[in-house]
Amino acid sequence: MEFRRITSLPPYVFTIIDSLKVEARRAGEDIIDLGFGNPDLPSPAIAVEKLAEAAHNERNHRYSASRGIPKLRQAAADYYKRRFNVDLDPDTEVINTIGAKEGFSHLMWTLVQPGDAALVPAPSYPIHIFGPIFAGADVREIPLGTGDEFFENMVQAWEYSHPKPRVIVLSFPHNPTTTCVDLAFMQRVVDFAREKEVVLVHDNAYADLGFDGYRPPSILQAEGAKEVAVELYSMTKSFSMAGWRVAFMVGNPQVVAALAKMKSYLDYGTFQPIQIAATVTLNELPDYPQEANAVYQVRRDALCSGLARIGWDMQPPMGTMFAWSPIPEPYKEMGSVEFCSLLVREAGVALSPGVGFGPGGEGNVRFALIENEQRINQAVRNLKRALPKLG
Repeated sequence: MEFRRITSLPPYVFTIIDSLKVEARRAGEDIIDLGFGNPDLPSPAIAVEKLAEAAHNERNHRYSASRGIPKLRQAAADYYKRRFNVDLDPDTEVINTIGAKEGFSHLMWTLVQPGDAALVPAPSYPIHIFGPIFAGADVREIPLGTGDEFFENMVQAWEYSHPKPRVIVLSFPHNPTTTCVDLAFMQRVVDFAREKEVVLVHDNAYADLGFDGYRPPSILQAEGAKEVAVELYSMTKSFSMAGWRVAFMVGNPQVVAALAKMKSYLDYGTFQPIQIAATVTLNELPDYPQEANAVYQVRRDALCSGLARIGWDMQPPMGTMFAWSPIPEPYKEMGSVEFCSLLVREAGVALSPGVGFGPGGEGNVRFALIENEQRINQAVRNLKRALPKLG
């Protein structure tokens, strides 16, 4: 049998490390998992209580609205007003998606088709690369670097692309590299997009995870952004609700309407009790994202200071729930998959190999801050033992 849509997909390299981790655990070994970015913080109690309460109401067992129930869209608009001082019309500028991955994938179906092109940062979260590819479009990678370097690289990629890209994908704070930008950067990108008449898609997955006083901006804070931009906001990290699959796409009303039309053929929305629980959580726990952020900052500090002590120096991230680092010099020649495999076997620590994030990722590894401070300190001790060439 031929499966044409997936034959071009490379092997999902993260499964190599995952298989080693599972194998080691079956053998009774304690593996400290800093690989898969799966938040470990429990979801807010009020979300769980409201979910259970709403699930007992049989009226909520029927099909829901694929756009999201009105009160949920209003709650998302209220969040944007509180957090970013951005005004959104909940009827025309907000749509609920079944997680940001679903929203992004179906948005690409809406925006591009075979013969079109999309500009995507490199390295990148895999769906940012493969979402446009699944829709049949060509992907042109923009080497990331700093915000200024990225902007210049983006302009250059635009100039040398044929056909001219219809979509530019952005995601800051960035996964995996943790690169952060300011509102002035967002304004430059919006001005460029308005001039070139290109759609901007900003995945703001880490909207509430900024450290040392840094507050990630929304692209919609830039003047004129709604003319060209949409943004994905997820409750996964900000509210520790990963498995609930609740996210929103907000911004340009024409793009929101187009995605709503596409989704009307594809789904009936998130299970309604989940939408009700998400609505109550957004409305009644406005400070929860700051609490989650404080936990991740403590973990970041433990990881970065611990690694520095053992001779593994890296730039502490300003945002996200990750840390991104070049493989230490004495082990550089191994490559990221081989290095991460060594760490599972010799240190009992699982990391994500950089090559899994596409072009520009090789030679790096990603740490996910999904274990508590004590476990992170244990991981550092294990790494020191397993990497004698450090320091």
